[in-house]
Amino acid sequence: MPELPEVETTRRGLRAHSEGRRVVAVTLRDTRLRWPVLSSLPEILHGQAILALERRAKYLLFRMDRGTLIVHLGMSGSLRVLLEPQTVAKHDHIDIKLDSGAVLRYNDPRRFGSFQWFATGEPLAPLAKLGPEPLSQDFDGGRLFELSRGRKLAIKPFIMDGATVVGVGNIYASEALYLAGIRPDRAAKRVSLARYETLAGHIKQVLTNAIDQGGTTLRDFVGGDGKPGYFAQQLYVYGRAGEPCKACGKALRDKVIGQRASVYCIACQR
Repeated sequence: MPELPEVETTRRGLRAHSEGRRVVAVTLRDTRLRWPVLSSLPEILHGQAILALERRAKYLLFRMDRGTLIVHLGMSGSLRVLLEPQTVAKHDHIDIKLDSGAVLRYNDPRRFGSFQWFATGEPLAPLAKLGPEPLSQDFDGGRLFELSRGRKLAIKPFIMDGATVVGVGNIYASEALYLAGIRPDRAAKRVSLARYETLAGHIKQVLTNAIDQGGTTLRDFVGGDGKPGYFAQQLYVYGRAGEPCKACGKALRDKVIGQRASVYCIACQR
């Protein structure tokens, strides 16, 4: 699943080709995404300028003349810019053609993404209950510590909860917990303020590094420029169950925590 760095990589790849441009046509080949795409979306978007392309959590926000188009890439979606005509592939569901001639093409084999339109003044429902951005000043160890008091929930699903902090998905939660030396199955309430401060720092570090390198190479993911990410080569634990820990050499263990596969080092994480 594209996580925050992958979505930010997509945003950066699309921004230079979309901001300030006007929509001249929208092609809907399949509207059966997570929520049905409005059949009137081509008429709604036609002629509107894209004033800004922003990101909130894992959502892309196209700020336009008369509202906001919110796009989520779902489990396997990608949104890329085409500067030259390309043959339509099997899962190319939506095209947004701009006045420059460029096309923003959405591909989604599993169709679990979404395209939602919100007119100016209408509440942006998908963003209503989201926690702070992990790279913002609103997120720190103090917040994690405060929210964790009394929580029996394991720390990994706790930091993956979008109400705690947005965009810390399975890959980056696993990596940050490893670097912080915290077992992913440790109860959130049993982690000290000092360790939460260390963890918050590593969450910021891991996400920043991944964004700088274009996200993580996933089977289904490509960025806005159509290229895969290149952060996977630096992963310490994610996807490495049974392999030696890069720090101590012991075999990494795996465990299902909160219905997600988790890999950790029993010696380095406690």
